[in-house]
Amino acid sequence: MDYYSIATILIVLSAGFGYINEKFLKLPITIGLMVITIVFTVVLVGIAQFDDTLLVQEREFIALIDFETVLLDIMLSFLLFAGALHTNFNQLKVQRWPIMAFATVGVLVSTFLVGIAMFYVLKLMGLNVDFIYCLLFGALISPTDPIAVLGILKKAGAPKKLETKIVGESLFNDGVGVVVFLTIFAIAAKPDAAIEFSDIATLFGQEVIGGIILGLFLGWVTYRLMRSIDSYEIEVILTLASVMGGTMLAHKFHLSAPLAMVTAGLIVGNDTVRNSAMSETTELYVDKFWELVDVLLNTILFVMIGMEMLVLTLDGKYIYAGLLAIPLILVCRYISLWLPIKFFEKRLDFVPKTNLIMTWGGLRGGISIALALSLTKDMHRELFLVITYVVVVVSIVGQGLTVGPIIKRLTKKIV
Repeated sequence: MDYYSIATILIVLSAGFGYINEKFLKLPITIGLMVITIVFTVVLVGIAQFDDTLLVQEREFIALIDFETVLLDIMLSFLLFAGALHTNFNQLKVQRWPIMAFATVGVLVSTFLVGIAMFYVLKLMGLNVDFIYCLLFGALISPTDPIAVLGILKKAGAPKKLETKIVGESLFNDGVGVVVFLTIFAIAAKPDAAIEFSDIATLFGQEVIGGIILGLFLGWVTYRLMRSIDSYEIEVILTLASVMGGTMLAHKFHLSAPLAMVTAGLIVGNDTVRNSAMSETTELYVDKFWELVDVLLNTILFVMIGMEMLVLTLDGKYIYAGLLAIPLILVCRYISLWLPIKFFEKRLDFVPKTNLIMTWGGLRGGISIALALSLTKDMHRELFLVITYVVVVVSIVGQGLTVGPIIKRLTKKIV
C-alpha cells in the first residue's frame, strides 16, 4: 500500500469518527476520537471471533504505519508550532522561570522517581528489569503532552496564569523529555561502553540550546520576510516553510526540532510581531490555517493511537503493571513539581492548589507511545509499550474528562 492510500484511509476514518463525536458524543476531540477508535477496534476483535478478515486487514494496515517516525519526525513539529502560535506570549514571559523549571528540573526529577519506583514494583511482580530500562521508561512517560492538554484546557475555563503554566510546561517539556530519553537510550544501548559526563552534557546542550537558537533564527527570519510584504497567501506559506525547513535543519544538525518549533511559533505568534508584520487579513488566515492543521493532525494522531491497541502484547501481568504505574506516575509528578512551585509561588502569586491541578492536568499522549515504540526487544519493549498504553488511555480519557470540573471547582473563586 502506498503512502497516499495510507493517508487517505487515516483521513477518512478521522473524518468519520470526528463526525460521530461531534454529532453524538460531543466530547473534546482528543478524548472522543480515542474512545471511538478503541470501541471500533474492540468491535473488530469481537467480529473476528466469527470472521477475522477485517481484523487481519486492520493489523496489516497498522503494520504499514511507522508511528514513531510519523509522530516524532513529522507531525510533532506542526502540532507544537500551532500550539505555540496561539499561546499568550505576554503571560508566558511573566511565567517563564517556573515554566522552564517545570520543563527541565521537573522532567529530570520525575524521570528518576518513576524509574526507581517502577524498578521495585516490577521486581515485586517477578519481572526482573534492569534499572537503566526502568529509567528509560521514566524518561518517556514524564513529559506531558501539549497535543492532549491544549484542546481540553480551552474548554476548562482555567485562570490564564494557570493555563499558561500548564500549556507552557507541556510545550517545552516535550523537547526536553525527548532529549533526556535519547540520552538515556544511548547509555542503555551500550551498557559496557564508557560514556563520560561531558559527552552527555554536550549532547543535551547541543539538542536543547541548539534547538532554541534555531527556533529564534527561524522566527526572526519569518518575521522579517512577513514584514516586508503584504500578501496573506505568501505569508501563510512562509510560516509553513519555516516549520518544514526548520524541522529538516534540526534533524540534519542533531538539534531538538520540538524546541525549535515551539520557539519559532512563540516568536511569530507574539503580539509585537502580529501588529508590525501582519495585516488583519493575514493574521486571520495564518490563525485559521494553523488551527485547521492542528485539528486535522490531532484527529489523525488519536485515531492512530486507538488503532495501536491491536499491536500490543496484552499479557495480564503487563496490564496490571500499567494499572499500578498510574498512581505512581501521578505521585512522582506531584513531587517533581513541588520544589519549583514552592520556590516561585510567593513572587508570582500562584493559583491555590496549582500543584494538584498541574499534576492531574499533566496528560500523557502520543509522544510517550512513540518513544515506547522506539525501544528494542532487549529493553523490554513489549512490557513498557503495554504499560505506556494503559497510562496514556487512562490519562487522556480519565484525567481528560475530569480535569475541567476539577479546575472549575478548585478555582471557582478566582476571576
